[in-house]
Amino acid sequence: MSVLARWCHRHRLVTVLLWLGLLVGLGVVSGKVGTAYSNSLSLPSTESSKAMDLLKANMPAAAGDQDTVVWHVNDGSVTDPAVKDRMTQTLDAIAHSPGVASVSSPYTPHGAAQVSPDGRTAYAQVLFDQDAMHVAKGDAEQVVKLAEQARSSSLDVQSGGGAIAKTEQNIGGTTELVGILAALAILLLIFRSAWAAVLPVLTGAAGVGAGVLGIGLLSHSLSLADTAPTLASLVGLGVGIDYALFVVNRHRKGLMSGLSVEESVVRALNTSGRAVVFAGATVMVALLGMLVLGISFLNGMAIGAAVTVALTVLAAITLLPALLGLLKLRVLSRRQRRQLADGVRQDQAATGAFGCWAAKVEARPLGKALVALVLLVAVALPVLSLRLGSSDAGNNPKTSTTRQAYDLMAQGFGPGSNGPLLLVAQTGGPQDQQAVEHLVTELKSTPGVARVAALPTKPGQQVTPISVVPTSSPQSAQTSDLITHLRHDVIPAAEQGTDLKVLVGGSTATSADFADVLTGKLPMFVAIIVGLGCLLMMIAFRSLLVPLLGAVMNLLTMGAAFGAIIAVFQWGWGSEALGAGAAGPVEAFAPTMIIAILFGLSMDYQVFLISRMHEEWHRTGDNHRSVRVGHGETGLVITAAALIMGSVFASFIFGGQRMIAEFGLGLAVAVLLDVLLVRLVLVPALMHRFGRANWWLPRWLDRVLPHVSVEGEPDPEPVRPPELTVVGRP
Repeated sequence: MSVLARWCHRHRLVTVLLWLGLLVGLGVVSGKVGTAYSNSLSLPSTESSKAMDLLKANMPAAAGDQDTVVWHVNDGSVTDPAVKDRMTQTLDAIAHSPGVASVSSPYTPHGAAQVSPDGRTAYAQVLFDQDAMHVAKGDAEQVVKLAEQARSSSLDVQSGGGAIAKTEQNIGGTTELVGILAALAILLLIFRSAWAAVLPVLTGAAGVGAGVLGIGLLSHSLSLADTAPTLASLVGLGVGIDYALFVVNRHRKGLMSGLSVEESVVRALNTSGRAVVFAGATVMVALLGMLVLGISFLNGMAIGAAVTVALTVLAAITLLPALLGLLKLRVLSRRQRRQLADGVRQDQAATGAFGCWAAKVEARPLGKALVALVLLVAVALPVLSLRLGSSDAGNNPKTSTTRQAYDLMAQGFGPGSNGPLLLVAQTGGPQDQQAVEHLVTELKSTPGVARVAALPTKPGQQVTPISVVPTSSPQSAQTSDLITHLRHDVIPAAEQGTDLKVLVGGSTATSADFADVLTGKLPMFVAIIVGLGCLLMMIAFRSLLVPLLGAVMNLLTMGAAFGAIIAVFQWGWGSEALGAGAAGPVEAFAPTMIIAILFGLSMDYQVFLISRMHEEWHRTGDNHRSVRVGHGETGLVITAAALIMGSVFASFIFGGQRMIAEFGLGLAVAVLLDVLLVRLVLVPALMHRFGRANWWLPRWLDRVLPHVSVEGEPDPEPVRPPELTVVGRP
């Protein structure tokens, strides 16, 4: 690390130009080739995927995305001549729009069921020629535009569906700017130097910028969701600014202790820089742990976020040393520069408010640990009611056309009309066709089913689609129960004694299958990333107890994150105020993503806290002093880092995307509680009680594990007058 630091410092202009060239080059290439994001939730082994494959193979025209244009009148009827003429013209224009295969109008002989019983609401089904993931955004926007043009003071027209929802997705925006401004404000308060405050933000932004541009290029070869850049920005900005903060903070201390600029940069990178590399590795390991789930949708998001984290680490250990060399002493405040000019030196002693707090935790560790534990458990309690699923358009902001279309459909035709199930029946002969007819009859009397209709087929066709409208909304637990009941009870009874094969598909069934798959794989995923995290910590700190303590604390932090998410998004405590829609289930893939991100970030703080304690332990062999000094010296910087990261995460809550809002809230709450209660109270309190056992590792394991130095060379002990020397407890 010393060699890299010296090279970047001595060739600082070259290093900065290389980074500029990287960003410009990626930007130019990205501008030429564009992006190819895909929100495909392909799960080949699930019944819903098999149903869609069967439909595509036999009835490709019916396999496209079915969206809805719905209209409502407050007075009169939707069949009034003026309304009928206006909407007929609109539907005809939509039918001739690019990407649209067909439009089924309620004004045709077969469309009577598309008019509500009170006659005030009607809808048309818009069938695109491809599934929602592959419908061009411009084609969907054209449908929305034509529907909007049909509106009048007496006629409300809205659009909904998977393809239409793409028109409301705004990736990026002002959320990153809000987070950056909050980070700048906190850094200014800490450093009292504009240059020192700007450096971490500039370094983090460079890493994230390269990461997001790189993700766009990767989307051509990997299955990456269009939310991947936003998620990468969320994680990358948080860790990138924090990583640079740790290095800048150590560099400033080196300058104030009398080191030259170059030697201070080298020492900062050889200590905090090593910790940054190790911390970044833990985040990437946790993210890439999602690859074991074998789900392409999550694989792409994990790889995208991991690439961005890797680039923020690279920026912290290359670009940042170069910038520090360019700024020289300007990273210090004016007061510090005056003190340095007057020959005043500052040592590394744990003083100030955090030093006092560290001494108080040492004096009464158990009482403070108990209070922190009770608070964490209280925040985590809602996790007992966790319900995974996929939120529907009823959770969208009230101003969105998809939410208003959802509400109109629910009022006119029942909540289940927003997510009908699609049963795909494969027949082999007349007996099977009779079984299909019998199944349709049975479905009509099945509890939880509002309407059933076998869609028209051509003579001799061996695949029959059956539309089943539940009485409950797509995201409702009752709808999930209905899917299970159909698959386990109703359909097997209809298939018995025949060659009939019926599969339950549709977007609602796909979401339910996705949740089931992830729920089944979650324990294995948690075990893998916890095990890998413990192994990395064991290698770094040559201890059994410290990694186990870190793992347990991380699980507590995860519980707090999910507790906050459930209270707001599942219970609906303020979700509408946040612009994230009404109460609904937690997104099915949120646990895996949040667990991976949180485990990595929590390990970051554990690494920075324990690395300073470990450094002191190697120098003194005194556990109480090591814990107290490490606690006191890192308290300010990890608190500042948590406030910065929490601010960045919190800024994403208001971006209008429910999934990203869940990530933002959960991560912001977890990071703040992790530092304020776990790293500043629970971990040091317990380590005081464990004593020398903190640093014990069996000899045979010590020989087997590779040796990696996270701390580098420790700072020399500052020379202090005898009366100022802090004597540690034996």
